[in-house]
Amino acid sequence: MRFPTGTRTAVAAALISVLTLGGCSVLDDSNSDSPAGRAQGADPSQGADSDVPYDVVPLLKPAKKYYGAAVEGAPTSMKGVDAYTGMTGKQPNLIEYYAAWGDGFDASGVRNAWKKGALTLMSWEPFDSSLADIAAGKSDAYLKKYATAVRKLNLPVVIDFADEFNGNWEKWGTKYVTPKEYVAAWRHIHDTFIDAGASNVIWAWTPNIINPVKSVRLKPYYPGDAYVDWVGLVGYWTLGQDNAFNSVFGPTIDEIRAFTKKPMLLAETAAMPGERRRADIRNLFAGVEADDNMLGFIWFNHRKRADWRLEASPLALKEFGRLAADDRFGFDIRKPR
Repeated sequence: MRFPTGTRTAVAAALISVLTLGGCSVLDDSNSDSPAGRAQGADPSQGADSDVPYDVVPLLKPAKKYYGAAVEGAPTSMKGVDAYTGMTGKQPNLIEYYAAWGDGFDASGVRNAWKKGALTLMSWEPFDSSLADIAAGKSDAYLKKYATAVRKLNLPVVIDFADEFNGNWEKWGTKYVTPKEYVAAWRHIHDTFIDAGASNVIWAWTPNIINPVKSVRLKPYYPGDAYVDWVGLVGYWTLGQDNAFNSVFGPTIDEIRAFTKKPMLLAETAAMPGERRRADIRNLFAGVEADDNMLGFIWFNHRKRADWRLEASPLALKEFGRLAADDRFGFDIRKPR
């Protein structure tokens, strides 16, 4: 039985009440195959090796902002995160990494991040499998094995499948995939995880900002509120554009707000190096802070097409560190309240 995302807390609480009356003190795997398995009474610091499914509800919209980073090698190795922490003066509590469809689940990497007080966001990229085939169940053996591994780890994980789908530059983008195929694949993956009892996943639906692809409407690609926890946005400050936060992200936010009120995260962002980068960084922090429904951001600290790394601009790095020191950004995700 599947429950819409918005009913998780109430259903979980009711289930715990029933189990307590029946003499059960914990939920076993047989009770974790639906969102009801998210035990609202669970200790938020529990995770691996616990029989109680991890309750992700406190992480869905915490009081403070996520302060995230995508850095080389993380979370398999946290050396890059440690270097980023030393450079910016604050440890990220959200680590993004990229995985190809067909890769195994990086359980050790998720544990590594968890030990540092960070949540992981996996950008799952289906380079070598069509979305139509995924929706038709042709990858189900792989998918079920993956979902089972996520459930067994029993730590919270954010999954962002086939992001930037509204662009024409990805193999799962508008040149190759219809909105109907995209939605069918997303729902099939989500349902397979729920059937496997992997209720410890936060699902992030992540388009590219619409500025470069204004003709592509986003609503036809939306799987529905029952299948999505967060709306992620991929968007960068580039040269030759108005760098106000609302100019970069506002049109996309407005379009999405017409069909869902799910909380948003800047799932991948950065600014071009150069004289304007300091101003772009100020706009980033101010824009995220000003929007109560904006969860935070992940800085893409890689050199790819452009040098997005903070260390490429020492003055901008100093400004970033100054703003990152604000207590409103970052918190230990093991204690989200």
